[in-house]
Amino acid sequence: MVKTRAAHSEPSSRSAAVVARVAASDTKGSINLRIETGIRQLIDDAAAILGKTRTEFMIESARQQAVDVLLDQRLFTLDPERYDAFMQALDKPPAPGPKLKALLRRTPAWQK
Repeated sequence: MVKTRAAHSEPSSRSAAVVARVAASDTKGSINLRIETGIRQLIDDAAAILGKTRTEFMIESARQQAVDVLLDQRLFTLDPERYDAFMQALDKPPAPGPKLKALLRRTPAWQK
């Protein structure tokens, strides 16, 4: 069994950004690309094999790549042993070391 945990940081702002993207996706826009002839032909050939238009193929391919990139940054899977170790590390972080304590004592640059 593989347990999955999404890595979230700043959940409210990221969630709001996702909601904004979804709301914005209700309307259509356009993207103009400059592309070499050979690459355009490659895309057309691949689209034809799948029975899709160039636009359908490019949108689907770009969307899938975007999802993969975002999931790569937010989702990771662990086997049960590593998942339990990860959860324990989150529940019991180590005590601050001397370097962290020194850093926290410094005046931030924006307050100088």
